[in-house]
Amino acid sequence: MSGFQLCGIAVHRGPSPARGPREACRALAGWLAPSGVLICALMLSSCAVGPQYHPPTPARAAGYSPTPLPEASTFSPAHGGEAQQLIAGRDIEFEWWQAFRSSALNALIDKALKTNPTIAAAQAALRQAQEFVYAQRGFFFPALDALDQAERHKVAGNNYSSEQPGIQANGDNLTTNGVNKPLLYTFYTAEVTVGFVPDVLGSNRRQVESLAAQAEAQRFALEATYITLASNVVAAAIQEASLHAQIAATRQIIEAERESLKILREQFRLGFAMRIDVAAQEAALAQIESTLPPLEKALEQTHDLLRALAGDLPSDETETFDLDALRLPPELPVSLPAKIIEQRPDVRAAEAQLRATNAQVGVAIAAMLPQLSITGALGGNADEIPWLFRTGGTFWSLVGDVSQPVFTGGTLLHRERAARAALRLAAAQYQNTVMTAYQNVADTLHATLTDAEALAADVEAEEAAKVTYNLTRRQMEVGYVNYLTLLAAQTAYQQALLTRVQAQAMRYGDTVALFQALGGGWWNRKEVAAR
Repeated sequence: MSGFQLCGIAVHRGPSPARGPREACRALAGWLAPSGVLICALMLSSCAVGPQYHPPTPARAAGYSPTPLPEASTFSPAHGGEAQQLIAGRDIEFEWWQAFRSSALNALIDKALKTNPTIAAAQAALRQAQEFVYAQRGFFFPALDALDQAERHKVAGNNYSSEQPGIQANGDNLTTNGVNKPLLYTFYTAEVTVGFVPDVLGSNRRQVESLAAQAEAQRFALEATYITLASNVVAAAIQEASLHAQIAATRQIIEAERESLKILREQFRLGFAMRIDVAAQEAALAQIESTLPPLEKALEQTHDLLRALAGDLPSDETETFDLDALRLPPELPVSLPAKIIEQRPDVRAAEAQLRATNAQVGVAIAAMLPQLSITGALGGNADEIPWLFRTGGTFWSLVGDVSQPVFTGGTLLHRERAARAALRLAAAQYQNTVMTAYQNVADTLHATLTDAEALAADVEAEEAAKVTYNLTRRQMEVGYVNYLTLLAAQTAYQQALLTRVQAQAMRYGDTVALFQALGGGWWNRKEVAAR
């Protein structure tokens, strides 16, 4: 009795006493050969269902400003106040942080890229996504399973008669005092099964496409992790350097306030100052001293951050940074607007996610269409292992299935609609990511230019406040001005000094933000460039 199943009607080939294993194999091959030709023809003539992916349309004549940007930033006579040239179209090196000319910073970033666990986590996530792709590709090939089964049976004695043909009561000792003994026997089965689901409608191809796009998104997430980690290390180093400078400036002001208090107390002793003036100076000194502990706390927390970024513990030693040891990069690359969508890892990841979602629409459509599967089996049965594949012991079967969902309560329809809604969501998210990327670059460019102007103004303000403070202090020492005038000059100089230090740090921070906004040069990373 031969077997083939189509649309749910199946007939199986049973044991054939007239055929041995070779004949059975030839018969199975005879069934599979025409079926294989038909399957190949169907696969070659078919195409994957669902919408074909097309890259998003580039943004219209994008730019960073309605008016042309200046070619250079403003110069100021202070460390970190150098004018920076904006070089349009220049490529970005992956190790862009070397432009700050700090060997300690370079070493710290190299260590962070090797030991920070976020890199290892992103690498593992990428490998996981890639393995999912390889696993899904396995469904393009037939699945081969082998079965080796041994069964031990006991048949009750009252299920047979010793008088039955083939049962010899005396010769086989099947009876005891006229009562039948239980029958014990072992039954062996060895079988090889081949199952194959032809991807006629491209459902598996769409699933592989979706998983491959997700792996691509994870690859760009890894690149973003490299860029973010390096940027965070540089930003933390700049923050530490800024805090060092602010603490030094605060201590300088405290020392000046103490000196003023000393002079004022002497004048009070001589009768040239009032007690209220001394009390006011003591309050001013206490107020400026109270600003020092928060700065010291922030400095220690920044140290802890640097250790964590480098993969160290809080008890480990770490590098310390000063603004004077960092050099402001004299030239800044400004990528062309059209390059941003290629250079930004977040934009590339959003596009990969869009492609993955597009492929899922095809998967949802394919689930509503007929599905074809083929299964073949070849094996043998016997009560002794040597007889498994001898004449009469072999069996084989070939089953083909074509199934078509008829009624699912609207489940498949609504899943397909949900997939299309997810596609529209992914498209909107991609457009939002692109707009955010352009905004980010524009913000950092404008910050680079305006903060340079702010530093120049802050340097001038500090110089003027310093001159005013020094002159007022001398005048008070000889009695030409009262204490309130000196206190106002002290406060103005203190604020101008701290503002200038913070403005210096902003110049360095703007440079870091610009490199990160432009993509961080991930395409020039050695592992990527070698591909």
